[in-house]
Amino acid sequence: MNNCLKKLALIFAAVIILAAVPADAAEPVTDVSVVFTHDIHSHFDPDRVSAGGEVVEKGGLAGVKTIIDDLRQINPATFVLDGGDFSMGTPFQTIYSSDAAEIRMLGKLGYHATTLGNHEFDYKADGFTKMLNSAVLSGDALPELVISNIDWERTLADEAKRRDAEELKRALENYGYRDYAYFTEGGITVAVFGIMGREADSFAPESGLYFLDPVERSRAVVAKIKSEGRANVIICLSHSGTNEKESKSEDVQLAKKAPGIDLIISGHTHTRLDRPIKQGNTLIVSCGSYGYDVGYITLVKSGSVVSVKNYQLIPVSSGVEKDREILDEIESFRGLVQEKYFAGFGYDFLKPIARSDFSFAAIDEFGRRQGDDALGNLISDSYAYAVKKAEGESYVNVDVSVVPAGVVRSSFTAGDISAADVFDVSSLGIGADGLAGYPLVSVYLTGAELKTVAEIDVSVSDIMPQARLYMNGLIYEYNPNRLFLNRVTDVRLAAGDGSVPLEEDRLYRVVSGLYSCQMLSEVESKSFGLLKLAPKDSEGNEITDFIPHIIYDGGTELKEWAALAGYLESFDVSNGLPDIPRSYETPAGRKLMTDSKSLTDILKSPNRIFFMLLAAAVIALAVAAVIIAAIVRAVKKRNYTKRHRIKLS
Repeated sequence: MNNCLKKLALIFAAVIILAAVPADAAEPVTDVSVVFTHDIHSHFDPDRVSAGGEVVEKGGLAGVKTIIDDLRQINPATFVLDGGDFSMGTPFQTIYSSDAAEIRMLGKLGYHATTLGNHEFDYKADGFTKMLNSAVLSGDALPELVISNIDWERTLADEAKRRDAEELKRALENYGYRDYAYFTEGGITVAVFGIMGREADSFAPESGLYFLDPVERSRAVVAKIKSEGRANVIICLSHSGTNEKESKSEDVQLAKKAPGIDLIISGHTHTRLDRPIKQGNTLIVSCGSYGYDVGYITLVKSGSVVSVKNYQLIPVSSGVEKDREILDEIESFRGLVQEKYFAGFGYDFLKPIARSDFSFAAIDEFGRRQGDDALGNLISDSYAYAVKKAEGESYVNVDVSVVPAGVVRSSFTAGDISAADVFDVSSLGIGADGLAGYPLVSVYLTGAELKTVAEIDVSVSDIMPQARLYMNGLIYEYNPNRLFLNRVTDVRLAAGDGSVPLEEDRLYRVVSGLYSCQMLSEVESKSFGLLKLAPKDSEGNEITDFIPHIIYDGGTELKEWAALAGYLESFDVSNGLPDIPRSYETPAGRKLMTDSKSLTDILKSPNRIFFMLLAAAVIALAVAAVIIAAIVRAVKKRNYTKRHRIKLS
């Protein structure tokens, strides 16, 4: 009898122990499927893109919905997730704050959760707050919003940020955001948390928030999820990204330093991973940007070991059937964009305003390599044209207009070009007027500073492609074999059919977008003082606030995209529409490369930085020589002492 009681007690204890074992240590979890996207950037409609010499259709949320529905039929344990930057990139962003089109569409597509990317803050903290409130007021089903590394304590302690941050915190709480959330499908429970990466945070200077270290915060969140013992699988929506260099790949480092995450959906860098990255027991996946592909992974977890059963990047092509209900929703939002935005500029959303007989470089190739580019030249030319037209009789000559590659978000393919297509090209930001689109700004730089601008393009952009610059009015020569920050050998100002030398101390009028001008003033700090740029007014006074220097067209801010649209409309009409001239089919020779390795060419025309680096090198050699001499003396002294002792003995 006693033996029977003992056996029953042991069985009862075993049952209690097994019940307390966390889910990830239980029996193998079979067929957990995740459908994922990231960096959709308001791309509701399919895009026409140039691929292999042909114009093809990619993306479109109506096709994404069809793929999601089909994949959910395969496995009941399927979760649909997004890695952030769901907004900013097409005209649908113009109703971001008022109608919350992007996050509402994620709900209509059946997403379980999303996180925040840096572009969710393009309309500043106030714009994001309004978007959240609009989403809740819509009454639509919405995805969970998970973000775990906002540093509320530090943010609310900052007097300059407190007011907007308090409003944003209330809006987030009203929406129901969480550090992490649990979802159960087909008997499987996953825990999903979100983080904003370091670089993404630095790309959102108007967020009004401080963020905690993503790795440390992930460790804490994973520990909390594990302690609760509810999740079979832990998934991180990371707006951090991957990089070709592992040491610079934030999500690879996250997987290394925050073990316990089973799957990282990696957004921000627009990476398209044909195979998952396996780091320890963590899988990292990315499916590219704009909804051109839908990611799909089915994994199996046994204990702490995760393996891949199936992984696909499914193209959203013209052959994918479009969901009718989503098409209707898109059409409804398109009507709001027309009413609330395009009508104010005198344009129709889809009506052609120009055409092109040729395709420009695809956007995923734009700015990748140093040199001239036809699309960059077209945009910079449009700035100069639009300012002259807007200012009329009060026009002051624009010497140089500048467009960085990082603000160009789309390209043109052969065929008709609509106002929406033009907006896509220059879709970033918001003006002082509260309307979508960065305005053009007028500043002045000296001739010496314009040479620095050319050097930024030639040297810095090789390691930071967003800083690749395209300019109207400036012509320069460079040699890629020369010393870093000393590669430009000659910079001249365009004049008629020729060019003239720059005068070092003369002020030249420069036009660029608001964001680009703000970044010019950051050059010195970003280059540790090696490069100096100080945008000025016409009197030579340094500018600290660029808002008063915005250019207006009849009382309305001259937006970057509107400048480009007006320029396209100025071309000669062919077959009923203005036709982009064939001269833009090829580069215009504004950047001239001399690929010479001769010592004469490498050393000629040295700049200030060359002498600074040369001096640093001489000092370093001198210090090294002193150290070597000291070591030699010490060795000689030790050997002499050793020989002397031997002699005495």
